[in-house]
Order: sequence, then structure tokens, then C-alpha cells
Amino acid sequence: MFFVYILMSEVDSSFYIGQTNDLNKRIEYHNLGLSKYTSRKKPWKVVYFEKYSTRKEAIKRERFLKKQRNSDFYNSLIDNWSGSSVGYPENSGLPVTKTNDTNKPIK
Repeated sequence: MFFVYILMSEVDSSFYIGQTNDLNKRIEYHNLGLSKYTSRKKPWKVVYFEKYSTRKEAIKRERFLKKQRNSDFYNSLIDNWSGSSVGYPENSGLPVTKTNDTNKPIK
């Protein structure tokens, strides 16, 4: 199983998009500061993810999402994420955060 994910920085509410075959391990990697790009904006929370059966599919989707470069587009994905076939937020065991219109976490 492969995942495409969107993280949101708790520092400045910016997004980071990536793909992995172990979502829990990858989130931990980001939050430990082991990724040069994300280390400056930690901590991070998962706000969205999708599951794919192949890395090829995940990379294709990751590239598409990164090309959007549009927070309104990302917020729309996050707001409409209901645990359908593209993700299971309530059953994932991951630190998932919903955001509001200003891209701030809803507490």
C-alpha cells in the first residue's frame, strides 16, 4: 500500500505534499526534523491522505497535487475528505487535523 499525503505545519499552516509506503514512519521522520525542507516548520499534522496500490500511481498523484500550488485547491480536498475510498481519517490512528476556511486547525 502506498500513500499520498498532505501535511500542515502547526507553525505557519503551510502545506507539504509527499508519498510513502509507510505513512506513520514518514510523519515521524518529518516531525523529528530529519527532512531538510520540513524541519524548519515542524511540528506537522496529517490533514489528508490517499491510498494507492502501486508507487507509480502514488507518484503520479503526488506530482499532480504539487503542480496545483493552490491552497484553495488543497483546502477543498481537505474539507471534502470524508473517509471514502481515498482515505480513512477516523480509522487511521494518525494525528489528523481538520482545518477551517482560514487554513487554521479546528481545535
